[in-house]
Amino acid sequence: MTPVAPPPPSFTRYRPAFTLVELLVVIAIIGVLVGLLLPAVQAAREAARRCSCANNITQLGLALHNHEFSQEAFPAGVTDDAGPIRSVAEGKHVGWIVRLLPYLEQTAAARNFDEAAGAYGEANQPVRRLRIQVLTCPSNPLSFPGREGPEVGHATYAGCHASKETPIDAGNDGVLFLNSRIRFGDIADGSSNTLLLAEHLLRSDDLGWVSGTRSTLRNTSRIEDAPRFDRAAPEEAADPLAVGGLGSFHPGGLQMALADGATRFLARTTDPEVLRQLGARADGELPVMEGDR
Repeated sequence: MTPVAPPPPSFTRYRPAFTLVELLVVIAIIGVLVGLLLPAVQAAREAARRCSCANNITQLGLALHNHEFSQEAFPAGVTDDAGPIRSVAEGKHVGWIVRLLPYLEQTAAARNFDEAAGAYGEANQPVRRLRIQVLTCPSNPLSFPGREGPEVGHATYAGCHASKETPIDAGNDGVLFLNSRIRFGDIADGSSNTLLLAEHLLRSDDLGWVSGTRSTLRNTSRIEDAPRFDRAAPEEAADPLAVGGLGSFHPGGLQMALADGATRFLARTTDPEVLRQLGARADGELPVMEGDR
């Protein structure tokens, strides 16, 4: 009888795999790498937004200078029959940005704006709703509907009407104010020492870029802190005559345009006296430099 051969030994094949501990280690390493990389990505994005904002400021500054060259004066900060200007949707309130439309390649908007109807007239609602890219800083996330109902286009850039907190009126010491007609030669303190426009924070009662109120005019009394969340800037006073200072969502400061055409970054820690002198076009004082006091 032929003996039966034993069956060949069986071999169990194992698939390579990570253990739970190894997976946890890998996840932890990935988490650390993401934590290190994310701030760098955010910083790069903010740098790009800041560059875009500087370009917007430069374009607006060039438009103001082109207006001065062709019309022999900077545009009026706001056109109205009488002052002081109240930040409510009443009156003409035709703002300086309306005058710049032909110099910002917005000729159609300029032709469709009826100045006689005023900033809040029904005939001007289509223009008032326009969102013009050059008027908004990409770092500013806030956008609010107009107080009276329909959504309006906003501007996060404001012309300088005064060097201190004071109502927008005729005779302000800035470059753009009520019915102003400032020539380049009227900037006696020097164009490189005088602020033309800068960033500002939107408010929940913002009236839009066509309105020559605190929506498009500010002073150099202070640099306001940006809100931590996507909410309106704190409204310290309900007084419609209150105007407010400058501000932005850029870390450390804001973009500004000087009257000589230069675009600069204004630090949030700038000396208040330097701010005041930047806002005045002809105070006759020697300029104060940072660190002199």
